[in-house]
Amino acid sequence: MKMREAAPEPSRPDAPAGCPYCAAPGGALVWQDDRCRVVLVVAEPFAGFCRVVWNRHVREMTDLEPGDRAHLMRVVFATEAALRSLLAPDKMNLASLGNAVPHVHWHVIPRFADDSHFPQTVWSARQREAAARTLPADFERALGARLAGDLGMPG
Repeated sequence: MKMREAAPEPSRPDAPAGCPYCAAPGGALVWQDDRCRVVLVVAEPFAGFCRVVWNRHVREMTDLEPGDRAHLMRVVFATEAALRSLLAPDKMNLASLGNAVPHVHWHVIPRFADDSHFPQTVWSARQREAAARTLPADFERALGARLAGDLGMPG
């Protein structure tokens, strides 16, 4: 499946030099509004791996206003629900680390019992050899449509 990478946004005053999430979307853009975006990450063998990225450079969840935190989590939960519906994974993983990239973002990762790292995290040591899972041909469109339906059309 061919992923499209959106054009990088122009530099913003709150964007520190070298922040990859300020310089580029971070994956194939499937949904966005004025506060955050959902991108599909090409991270084989973890098909369906998404990130929800806050658009402004903010280091910690508690640096966001309460309404912004609630909005971001609504998008994270909608992304999880959409991935569950479209892929029927064995488990969903949600993670917000930001150690390597101190910019608020959530990883939303469908997991399958036969993936190479299960039941460990995708960042842990490989547990077994496993074939890469492929996504349906229309997955990117279907995910975007589901998010638009659940969250509203981006403005």
